[in-house]
Amino acid sequence: MTSESKAPSAPAAPLPPVGLLPKLIFGSRWLQLPLYVGLIVAQAVYVLLFLKELWHLVLHSFDASEQQIMLVVLGLIDVVMISNLLIMVIVGGYETFVSRLNLTGHPDEPEWLGHVNASVLKIKLAMAIIGISSISLLRTFIEAGNLGTTRSNFTETGVMWQVLIHMTFIISAIGIAWVDRLSESGHRKEAEHG
Repeated sequence: MTSESKAPSAPAAPLPPVGLLPKLIFGSRWLQLPLYVGLIVAQAVYVLLFLKELWHLVLHSFDASEQQIMLVVLGLIDVVMISNLLIMVIVGGYETFVSRLNLTGHPDEPEWLGHVNASVLKIKLAMAIIGISSISLLRTFIEAGNLGTTRSNFTETGVMWQVLIHMTFIISAIGIAWVDRLSESGHRKEAEHG
């Protein structure tokens, strides 16, 4: 076997020195770290809330009606969806705005993390908010049979506002996705002509 000698690769050009102000500005991203740690604490609070609600469901499962059980289960789903939203903000936000997590190749790396950027994160958050709003609206619709009675937690006006707010979330998410798509196609056209 012959071995071909490779020409030594040229050393990487030294990076120009970075001034104090750019270092300070770039380093300021670490000020977000306490915010993400605070969201982790909020995540722990949601875990405690979930366990408390689950415990109540188990304790009262024989005395509760099917509708009451369904409302509690929807509440549990709501807590899980909010928790998922927190994870997306914590992991995606930290990876996008603070520092790389270096999870490439890790067996537990979230599938969405490999292609996360600010635009993807905005769309994912908008979709999560719509999901959370949908669960809340479903709970309202289940209780809507009691409207006008003393057992109702809602008024007709309150239900109408919830629907309007939910529709606003949907329209906002469509708008965000549309603007993102326009921006993406503009970048593609620039790359083709550049």
